[in-house]
Parts: sequence; structure tokens; C-alpha cells
Amino acid sequence: MNEEQRLQNGLATDDAPKQKTTEKDYSKYFESVYSGPSLKDAKKRGKEEIEYHDNFQIDPLFKGMGQDRKFHIQTFGCQMNEHDTEVMSGIFMALGYEWTDNVKEANVILLNTCAIRENAENRVFGELGHLKPLKVGKPDLLIGVCGCMSQEESVVKKILKTYDQVDMIFGTHNIHRLPEILHEAYMSKEMVIEVWSKEGDVIENLPKVRRDNIKGWVNIMYGCDKFCTYCIVPYTRGKERSRRPQDIIQEVRQLAAEGYKEITLLGQNVNAFGKDFDDIDYRLGDLMDDLRKIDIPRIRFTTSHPRDFDDHLIEVLAKGGNLVDHIHLPVQSGSSEMLKIMARKYTREGYLELVDKIRTAIPNASLTTDIIVGFPNETDEQFEETMSLYREVGFDMAFTYIYSPREGTPAAKMQDNVPMEVKKERLQRLNKLVSDMSAEAMKPYQDQIVKVLVEGESKRNPEVLAGYTEKSKLVNFRAPRSVIGEIVEVRIIEAKTWSLDGEFIRVVKKEKVMG
Repeated sequence: MNEEQRLQNGLATDDAPKQKTTEKDYSKYFESVYSGPSLKDAKKRGKEEIEYHDNFQIDPLFKGMGQDRKFHIQTFGCQMNEHDTEVMSGIFMALGYEWTDNVKEANVILLNTCAIRENAENRVFGELGHLKPLKVGKPDLLIGVCGCMSQEESVVKKILKTYDQVDMIFGTHNIHRLPEILHEAYMSKEMVIEVWSKEGDVIENLPKVRRDNIKGWVNIMYGCDKFCTYCIVPYTRGKERSRRPQDIIQEVRQLAAEGYKEITLLGQNVNAFGKDFDDIDYRLGDLMDDLRKIDIPRIRFTTSHPRDFDDHLIEVLAKGGNLVDHIHLPVQSGSSEMLKIMARKYTREGYLELVDKIRTAIPNASLTTDIIVGFPNETDEQFEETMSLYREVGFDMAFTYIYSPREGTPAAKMQDNVPMEVKKERLQRLNKLVSDMSAEAMKPYQDQIVKVLVEGESKRNPEVLAGYTEKSKLVNFRAPRSVIGEIVEVRIIEAKTWSLDGEFIRVVKKEKVMG
């Protein structure tokens, strides 16, 4: 047993006192041996140029590493994490591994984690606890933690201290290094930690295993430079860095050729795309204008920030065609005072002006949003401003959250002075409003015919199929399974609060996209 293991087990080492190890001892020890992510480094925004690599290849040394081995990835969090899982799955399979849904069959288990809220982190730590008995019964099992949590200094130190069943920790900038990390984990008796606090490069030609050939995620940029006071993402994902337009366009063309019906462009702050280019003037509006000419039925993007939603993007979206008229536009609060404390860098009035521009150009646009309640110092009056803004905009739906501090963010240093019972009462009131307005937004669909991209069986009834409209409305209906993956016409027979029930009419004949 090495010194780190002895310390983790509370045993004496040459450098530790000959008694039960204290928190002070742990801190001192970790300062001397810790080589994981640094919050101090993650807060920096370097001036070095982003490096682009388009020659990803599996080192011949690792070919066949996965022979007779299976892998399993549990994904927590956002669409970006789901896309990262697709990439890691592609790398695993290029190494010869086979996917398994059963963790008991797996030789490698990865937890691809989310750091956006405390609840997400607690779920990961709970899952690590559940996996420990598997490790005891299968010593050669590799357990890894990756994703946003692994970029947090405090998380890595907690894993080192408490979860000795973990074999490897790697970050969001290191996914392309998975073969090397696996190799080191197999060869080493120590926990392998490879987490870069540097900004991260752009790696092209990474293999991907997508979950189906219906809807595809396409990363167009990485990172975030907004530094909202409550958000850890700028520290876990690094600075904003965009892929080159030609690489994105080629990927979308390939997906269209493979028969995909919908693609979603991804980025932590997707409409900041292109701001980091110093050789071309090319932004998200330009990219959308080029992509709308590709023969693919639907194109979406997420998640956008109001600060970067420029007039040119609105102008391009108004051209319609395969650019859907559903826009997710997180507001977080309806109070200018709260928005200032959150460092959102826009006001209530500015947000409403943007909504008016969108609605003027795209009258039938469906808007959805994100809202935080109970942020430090939020008063009843400021919460009421959020409620009134929600009514004024007329959102179709919202993702709502109770504020919880994230270690390392500026907001975590603020006094969390809104009592939990007040937070819960506000959330309950907001959710009631969201529910009521969602029901109202669904009513006009009654007896209408909508186009639905059929994704598969309903989660509640395998005899019912489910899919989404252009405006991202969930529709359930009965039809032959042969229509899965097709765009079909459905007549709505019942409009509910969160979904629509309908009758299948026919498959929509493919129409060539006109640019």
C-alpha cells in the first residue's frame, strides 16, 4: 500500500502523524501530491491561440485494447455531455470495446458528469457509492469520472480522499486522450488523473457513435466567457473557442447524406460562435444561412445567451425553411437588479426589446427559457418582476430551478439569505404559472394537423409512438413502427398541459430544402 492509500485509509505514513488523520492533515498532504485541476488556473483567460487538430488517430499501440471487453457510460447533464458520450463511445469502439447497458457486465464504467447544480453532483457521488461493491467483486474493473465535475478542484480532491474505487479522472478538454488514459489506468496501480486547466484545443475527426440516425448533435463551439456569477461552466469548459465553419458544414452534410432528419447545433453559449475568429468575419447567423441550404429537414441550436443574439441572426432565422421557429432564450430573472448581480449584462428592458425584435421578424416563434428563483438578495418584489415578465413574453415553457451555490463561483461567496421555504414557495408559484401558460399554448393545436418527427416509443406506453413538432411540442399517437424516423402528419385530438395526443394521417413526402 502506497503513502496516498495509507493516508486515505487513515493509516500512518512517513509524512503523516502516527494517529488518526485529520482534515488538516489531508489538506497538507494534498497540497504536496495533488496534480489535478486548479480553480485558480481555470479562472484565467489566456491569450494563447486556440490550436486546431484535424488528424485524430488511434495509436497502433492501443489497437485491440478493448478485445473481449465491454464499456458502459452513464451520462448526467446537458446535450453537450450527451454529445461527449457519443464521442467517447466512438473511441471505445475504435479500440475494440463493446457497449453494454448492464454495469455488471462492464469492464470499464465511466460517469460523464454535470457540475451545473449541486443535486447533479450528489447523484454522481451516490452512484460512485453504488459501484464500489462491483469493484470489490471485480478487481480488474476500471471506474472513471469525466465531464464537468472532474474539472472542479474540490471534486477531484473529494474523490481522492473518499472514493478509492475510482481508477481514473479526466476532464472535458482531455476526451481525445481516452486511449492513453485507459492504457495508463491498466498499467498503473495509482489513480490516473489527467485534467487540464488550460483553455483546450479544437479536435476534429473524432469518432462518434450516435444513439440513432434521426436526430444528431453537432458541436459548433466550446466553452463560455460570460462568467455569470452563479455558473461554474466557464471554469469547467474553458474559454469560448469555435470550430471552423467548413468542418461544421461538412459534418452536417454528412449527417444529411446519412438520412438524419434534424440536427441541433451545440455550444455553452452557442450564439457567441465566431467571436474568437480573427481571420474571418463569420458568426452564427452566417453559419445558419449556409446550413439552411443543406437538404436536412430541421435545424436547431442551443443554448443561446441574450447578449449575443444579434440582428443578423434574427434576420436569417426569419427566412424559415429548415430553420425551426423554436428559440430557447434563458432569461434567469425578470428583475434588472437581479440580472446585474447575476452578471448577465442585460436588463429586463433589453431582454423584452430582444423578444420584440424576434416576434416582429418571426411572428409565430415559440420561446422557452430558464429561470432561477431564490438567488441571494432576491426580494418578493423582484420575484414578482420575474412572474410579470413571464406573462408579458408569453413563454411556451420554462426550466425552473431553485438557486444553489456552486463552490468557486462569485455567488458562492454571497450570503445565501433567501430561506429555503421561501425559495420553495416561489418555485411552486412560478411552476403553477408555467403550467397554466403551457396549457394555454397547447390549446390552439386542438384539431390541427402538425408535422411530427417520430423518435420512437412513448416512455409510458410501448404501443404508442412519440415525437416532436418544429416548435418542440411532444406528440403521442398510434401508428405502425415503420414510421419511426420519419416526419409524419398527425391530427391533434387532445391538447394537454405538456403534450398533445393525436391521430396518425400519413408520412410526409420528402421535399428538397430550398436555400
